[in-house]
Amino acid sequence: MEPKTIAIIGAGARGSGFGEICAAVPQLAKVVAVAEPRNDFRKTCSTMHQISPDRQFRGWQDFTAQPRMCDAVIIATMDQDHVGPAVACLEKGYDVLLEKPMATTLADCQAIEAAQRRSGRIMGVCHSLRYHKSFRMVKDLVAGGAIGRIVTVELIEQVAFWHQAHSFVRGNWGNQARSTFMLLAKSCHDVDYLCYLIPEPCRRVSSFGSLSYFRPENAPVGSTSRCTDPCPVEPICTYSAIKQYVNVANPQAWPASAVSLDAGREARLQALKTGPYGRCVWKCDNDVVDHQVVNFEYAGGITAVFTMTAFTKAGGRRLTVHGTQGELMFDESTIRIQSFTDGSSRIIEPGAETGGHGGGDYRLTCDWLRALKSQDDSAVVANAQESLRTHRVVFAAEQARLEGRVVTLD
Repeated sequence: MEPKTIAIIGAGARGSGFGEICAAVPQLAKVVAVAEPRNDFRKTCSTMHQISPDRQFRGWQDFTAQPRMCDAVIIATMDQDHVGPAVACLEKGYDVLLEKPMATTLADCQAIEAAQRRSGRIMGVCHSLRYHKSFRMVKDLVAGGAIGRIVTVELIEQVAFWHQAHSFVRGNWGNQARSTFMLLAKSCHDVDYLCYLIPEPCRRVSSFGSLSYFRPENAPVGSTSRCTDPCPVEPICTYSAIKQYVNVANPQAWPASAVSLDAGREARLQALKTGPYGRCVWKCDNDVVDHQVVNFEYAGGITAVFTMTAFTKAGGRRLTVHGTQGELMFDESTIRIQSFTDGSSRIIEPGAETGGHGGGDYRLTCDWLRALKSQDDSAVVANAQESLRTHRVVFAAEQARLEGRVVTLD
């Protein structure tokens, strides 16, 4: 069978990453079109995949206005721009792989799910933790009864201080009006995984959190609006943009690569002087929370708690699952199972995988591509219906935080 032909809609970091995965499996996929408003990113994608000029578009509207030109699309636009291309492409007859979050409102998530049902097209949503090698092993161990029946679960997402500053203060997801709230933008991964791990529906949620530190009143005395002004505090500042994006060993690695496609020092300095990443972290227009806790009650009396915090040195996640016969502790590198019955302790080291989200991005893309070839979507573990189910919990949790109450889910 011929490889499936793919269009990339949104050729930023995530879209380009999915394009690279497609290029790595030429027996499954070939990227033949791109829609991206930024000239440099569109050109880079087109060059990598040798896309003809007549299949290079500035926006998804231009792409969907044309007759159907390929088999499927990968949508990796900004979060608020998911619903338009997703619905239009499904209605046009394209199969779809959609970056998370599904959309930024519950109504838009419902619109996408309804469009998928009407069209009957194969759709996957990029809940990468379901495909992460180690997180999947945890799921299999728990489902197999390694610790008995689940009673409580604790999950913490360590965003890391520098990651918060890059993505959720200076970057694309710092302002809710331009993107969405933190729990959806960053942690719908985590809420989705909890709902995947726990074999019961979520019934009630409560939540607390705020923007406590990255605020003007916490700016150091004498600091300026940009690190490049020059700022007298910059040489000793934890959040110096010059340290994070210019004085780095590999300027082509993320997050330095997000500042400028030109990896030269002067190009990056100029980008900091004029672009968002050079701003003082205490003097940006950010308004998303920098810490949040969510409490969940599932059917059968199972409880869970999720914490997102920006105030960690390390990144990644730590998970503890408490069961009736033992407990499982996981830190993304080692799984430890402690038995209550005989006191034994078992340590499993799954081993790291290359690629985003512990190989999850590669695995979910390939599962989706295989589903396109076989026209059997049973291997797509995060389809439109499943993604809508767990997104409902995310929206309920944010409602609970804003309204200061427990929210009950139907």
